Amino acid sequence: MRRRSPDARKTLLTLHLVTSLGWLGADLVLLTLGVAGLRGADPEVVYPAAALLATWLFAPLSVLVWLVGVTSALLTPWGLLRYRWVLVKLVLTTAMVGLVLFLLTPNLRAAAAPDATAHERVDVVVAPAVSTALLVSMTVISTWKPWGRTRRGVAVRRTAAVTTAGRG
Repeated sequence: MRRRSPDARKTLLTLHLVTSLGWLGADLVLLTLGVAGLRGADPEVVYPAAALLATWLFAPLSVLVWLVGVTSALLTPWGLLRYRWVLVKLVLTTAMVGLVLFLLTPNLRAAAAPDATAHERVDVVVAPAVSTALLVSMTVISTWKPWGRTRRGVAVRRTAAVTTAGRG
């Protein structure tokens, strides 16, 4: 793998941070709307606003976060499958994007309907609360970088060491 310049790596990291923070912010707005709705705010305002936010910001942003994260992993020394912490983040983010696109967004649209049930409207609190917890957990994982290399990462490292030793 060709090394990227420090500017390119910083640009990718900045883009990853900005999109991830945007996802967290949208999550917190959805959570706020959900709590407001359960506490008696006008359902004709709260739930359509949540559905609009999910459709036009949250869902596209979640896909963008996934794309930027995968690109960052592929174009930096961390790699996509070399470290367990990157793999855990990939699996969690992929699952979250799937849930946002195929479960949360349709459920929020259903919660915006005038005849929506209380059960449908609870999703506007539960889903963003779980998502926020997962995003914070992934931030901790990114900061602490626990766990070692994957088997693939160990094999790539050994291959690189043998190749480097053979050049000397």
